[in-house]
Amino acid sequence: MSSPRAVHAPRPRGHRKGASRAAWAGVAVALMIAAVAAGLGAASAGTGAASRATGGQGPRWPVPAVTPGGASLPAALPVAPARAGAGWMDHQLMVRIRGWKAALTCAPPLSLPDTRHAPSPLGGCGLPRLTTQAPAGYSPGQLRAYLRLRGDGAGQTVAVVDAFDNPYAARDLAIFSRQFGLPLPCGQAVRARCFHFTVARPFGFAGVDPGWALESDLDIEMAHAIAPKAAITLVEAHDSLLSSLGAAIGYAASRRPAPAAISNSWGAPEFPGERTGDRRCALARSLCVFATGDAGNPGAYPAYDPYALAVGGTTLALSPAGRVRFEAGWCCSPWPGAAGSGGVSQFETRPPYQAQVNPYRGRGIPDVSFDADPATGVPVHDSFGLGGQNGWFEVGGTSAGAPAWAGIVAAADQLRAAAGRAPLAGAKEQAQWLLYSRAPRRGLADITTGADNVIACTSPVQACRAHPGYDLVTGWGSPRPGIDAALAAAP
Repeated sequence: MSSPRAVHAPRPRGHRKGASRAAWAGVAVALMIAAVAAGLGAASAGTGAASRATGGQGPRWPVPAVTPGGASLPAALPVAPARAGAGWMDHQLMVRIRGWKAALTCAPPLSLPDTRHAPSPLGGCGLPRLTTQAPAGYSPGQLRAYLRLRGDGAGQTVAVVDAFDNPYAARDLAIFSRQFGLPLPCGQAVRARCFHFTVARPFGFAGVDPGWALESDLDIEMAHAIAPKAAITLVEAHDSLLSSLGAAIGYAASRRPAPAAISNSWGAPEFPGERTGDRRCALARSLCVFATGDAGNPGAYPAYDPYALAVGGTTLALSPAGRVRFEAGWCCSPWPGAAGSGGVSQFETRPPYQAQVNPYRGRGIPDVSFDADPATGVPVHDSFGLGGQNGWFEVGGTSAGAPAWAGIVAAADQLRAAAGRAPLAGAKEQAQWLLYSRAPRRGLADITTGADNVIACTSPVQACRAHPGYDLVTGWGSPRPGIDAALAAAP
């Protein structure tokens, strides 16, 4: 565990090459929040009561009266130090920024001025805002209207694996549920109308991290939005090492009843020897779902794991009633990064289920996609805070797609259980065979426009553009009404 120290107020810091990755996504203009960040990640760690202790401006929302992880406030918890290098994983999260144009008049392009102080120390500059007073983005009602799922996840469990401790996870999930009229966690509502939410720390935790706290809030709130009656278990890994997160997956898979899906919105560049960890997702009764990344081609491991369902990113325009106006592969930006990730693995061989659609020797990702553009993001309530701000964030990234697809899998398994069929699972690559042998299929829309970062593409350039049929930008495409029924009807 890292040495204890109080959460402190951040100082202004600029972009640090090779550490924190600030990515501005076209008209959306979004900030990539890197878990292993040494720059912005460290600068944005201070929120809550500790900012008062240092004489800083207080948070926009009251400090919650909870008991997180055995301590009364985050200020009493150790802050996880920024890590980078082999073995450390990053979450796939992007936050929409408002007020960025005015801020850039006084700051170099790839820096984020200190968002906690006003006015700007340079004078006359606008300050980027990460939060809004009311939720912004696609509401659970819009998403449910868009998908028109027949299942709601009743009788199923979604496990969410993230790193470090989120001391306010239960509180944020309850606020989110009340805001949108969703079932509340049991203990806060009539039992017949509640759902079970638990937080497990089977290996302890090495402190707190604001980026990972926001990530876990996104994951549990998105899964709840899609499958509102499914139980949710947040499994907090000790830290963001791959070995720690892998152990958390193992713990989630060992729970009874077994979760329908294990959602993982994290990853890192591929490395030699990664295949030794693939069997962790060869599960008999659960399906691992992984985000592919937010920096274009190539994608991230473990999404390349052939036993995992890899979820890429699109830009999805919905009407208020949930009708699809258009959808394309998520790209591009004049700044580095900011694109849905896909590509061909350097180390994972092409699995047999891709033999008819993937002309390359390596495993291709993604398998499917979901909205990831922060300009068409989803609302997330986070009390811990980021960049000195807490409350309602609008969040995108393939991090949103992994828990969304985990919710879809839970809805499908609910229907499969009612029909006497076995759940979708990673063992023998059963879920992948089902998807690839029957695609294109009812319940999936083929996304034929959009691209990854074609200029920096590490695969053949033609592989970085969406086209009819399976491609390495959006996979088989994005869900449409009937997706859970289509998955449930398969043998």
